[in-house]
Amino acid sequence: MHLSDLPARHAAAHAVPDAHGQNLYDADPVLAQVLPLYLPADLLAHLQPTLQRLGGLAGGVLDTLAQTADQHPPTLAHRSRSGIDAQRILKHPDYMALERMAFSELGLAAMSHRGGVLGWPDPMPAAAKYALTYLFVQAEFGLCCPLSMTDSLARTLRRFGSADLVARHLPGLTTQVFDDLQQGAMFMTEQGAGSDVAATATRAVPDGDGYRLHGDKWFCSNPDAGLAMVLARIDDPKAGATAGMAGVSLFLLPRTLPDGRANSYRILRLKDKLGSRSMASGEIRMEGARAWLVGEAGRGFQQMADMVNNSRLSNGMRAAGLMRRALTEALFVARERRAFGQRLIDLPLMRRQLLKLMVPTEQARSMLFQTAEALRRADAGEPGAYPLARILTPLIKFRACRDARRVTGDAMEVRGGCGYIEEWADPRLLRDAHLGSIWEGTSNIVALDVVRAIQREGSLPVLQQHWQRLLAGTPLHPAARAVFDSTLARVAAVAQQVADARKAGDHQARQAASALYHATTATAMAWEAGRMGCVRRMRLAQWTLRTRLLPQDPLVLDAQPDWLADLLEPVDGSVDQALEAVQLLG
Repeated sequence: MHLSDLPARHAAAHAVPDAHGQNLYDADPVLAQVLPLYLPADLLAHLQPTLQRLGGLAGGVLDTLAQTADQHPPTLAHRSRSGIDAQRILKHPDYMALERMAFSELGLAAMSHRGGVLGWPDPMPAAAKYALTYLFVQAEFGLCCPLSMTDSLARTLRRFGSADLVARHLPGLTTQVFDDLQQGAMFMTEQGAGSDVAATATRAVPDGDGYRLHGDKWFCSNPDAGLAMVLARIDDPKAGATAGMAGVSLFLLPRTLPDGRANSYRILRLKDKLGSRSMASGEIRMEGARAWLVGEAGRGFQQMADMVNNSRLSNGMRAAGLMRRALTEALFVARERRAFGQRLIDLPLMRRQLLKLMVPTEQARSMLFQTAEALRRADAGEPGAYPLARILTPLIKFRACRDARRVTGDAMEVRGGCGYIEEWADPRLLRDAHLGSIWEGTSNIVALDVVRAIQREGSLPVLQQHWQRLLAGTPLHPAARAVFDSTLARVAAVAQQVADARKAGDHQARQAASALYHATTATAMAWEAGRMGCVRRMRLAQWTLRTRLLPQDPLVLDAQPDWLADLLEPVDGSVDQALEAVQLLG
């Protein structure tokens, strides 16, 4: 039976509303409105049937598979039943069904690298890949880590690998034939070298046309991947290993050698994780494992940073998707459940709570597509696009991943006691949301990376120019435009002050990063509202600026906005209303 033929049941009306079986694309009409701003019209038209189908699967069949895979984590088998050493990770069949859907049917890891995926003749822009994965992750989070690493490894290999390595391994990374697929991973973390990559102790000993790796890696997701990028320190036979960051190089480590033998490394154990339980993470010991140098020796971290940054954007996308699924569930419960003779959504406190879920969710979505577009332009070599992508990427990783922890928790509260029960999606969303703030750099590390982008890449003036380009295309009420201009100027001044302080300003990096994120998302949503003619989105953009960046007195009792009820229902005003909307002042 084909995966799409499996039934998805939507429960009838009941005192405990159950949204299972709803189409997550249809349940999110703003996504369909936003996509024309970021995708070419012909490509979007081509993808519409897939978006529609995937929305239905994500709300039903894929959600069921993901729930089962989460409850049955992978296990590690060390030997065959006849006593042969043959390590393998045993995965639940439902997780493998999800793998086939993501890698083979949808081609999510391949579509940025070659044509032919989903019948489209050319490689697709990042926005297309992330639009589809944004729907997929609302059902299954754990698998999106191997998806991202496979996609990112292919990107880094193409950029820095030798022609021979690319020719040998790129086809396996980008195939949609599942049995031929080589999934990707990256093995960086060591017990003594987490965020401090300069402390990497794994050694690389020259051996013919390659190297032999010796050492332990402490946290390796997708540890049985066909290929992994590994950081190690090259041993010079005469001088020994070079200390510090300059001695760290990047290597491609295959699971299986060209002659078919297993490479010389072992999975010591699998991690018992809080979230992303469907996907294996383990500890690796390399005992003379064969590997090949990628790029220039001694520049491993700089080259691995390309893979890490791509993964950081994927982390931001996953956070955005988790928040959207949590909001969709909360809106469904609030519209369907009745208490005290009213729908929950008609109660003033519930409306306010839903607004607090909606604002960070929409911020993350706009930041996702803004960053994806900057990445597309940077890859095309457009002037100024790289410094823009360089600062937007850590911004979404920093703020959206933190927001997801709160949004998923508050959405659980909307469902009440059922939200705390593992049969529902809420606990899984909450557990998965905590991963984004840790992997590929903790919040502190990523906030400091925002400051480094300003210091080393000159990203702040480029970001300011980007803000102004967005506002120039947005017919705003003059009062609103004045507040935008003054607030953005203050944000830029604060960020520059923190960057100029260098080490002395490190403790302010988080404050500066949050301000830049809020300024960028409010501006992007206003631009989207102007292009869409959407009064609801314009009000949301201005509300974001007001509540995130303008002065607030915590002891002033604020009135509930008179437009809040309209914002929570799928209705909209006129184009003129959108452009004239002013909710900033008071």
